[in-house]
Amino acid sequence: MTRKKYTSKFKTKVVLEAIKEQSTVAELAQKYELAPQQINMWKREFLANAEGVFEKKGKSKKSQVEDERDQLLKVIGQLKVENDFLNDALR
Repeated sequence: MTRKKYTSKFKTKVVLEAIKEQSTVAELAQKYELAPQQINMWKREFLANAEGVFEKKGKSKKSQVEDERDQLLKVIGQLKVENDFLNDALR
């Protein structure tokens, strides 16, 4: 028997329905063909990480890419200087 993999979108949908408490966990488990323990585990995990949504993020993805680009350009410049130095030394 292979394990099913669920998308984060699906998990969020199920967890939000569980949090609303309009249906019991058993009803949701039957509706989505899941074990009630699975829904409870997703709910606990969701609630444990919920405060992270409102925390200030570190650097944005774009900023990280720009930093990496700048670092690579710096290395390229350093290697070019070393290459030029060694070429002049061989002459």
